[in-house]
Amino acid sequence: MTINKLIARLMIAAAALSATGAALAQQEGALAGAAKTSSATADEAITSKIKASLTDQKQIGVTTADGVVTLSGTVASTDAGTKAIQVASAVPGVKEVKSELTVASK
Repeated sequence: MTINKLIARLMIAAAALSATGAALAQQEGALAGAAKTSSATADEAITSKIKASLTDQKQIGVTTADGVVTLSGTVASTDAGTKAIQVASAVPGVKEVKSELTVASK
């Protein structure tokens, strides 16, 4: 085999490897995007379930990011805040509940 043919074959092999690497990188990017979308959808579902369970406490704000729920706002008593935290903790998919709740002064 001549050197020119060997070089040509090596260049073809390198190009094929490069194309395969690019395709794999594109697939990984697509999978990461799908995971983010799935996570966002799960977070929205968690937030909706908690808000539906706290219908008697509409002043409580609920946000969810990667399964971590943050409750914010003002509650009438510590018991009301504790109840809200317990309700949020009971929702499937919740990993942690962070409370930024404050008790209204009387």
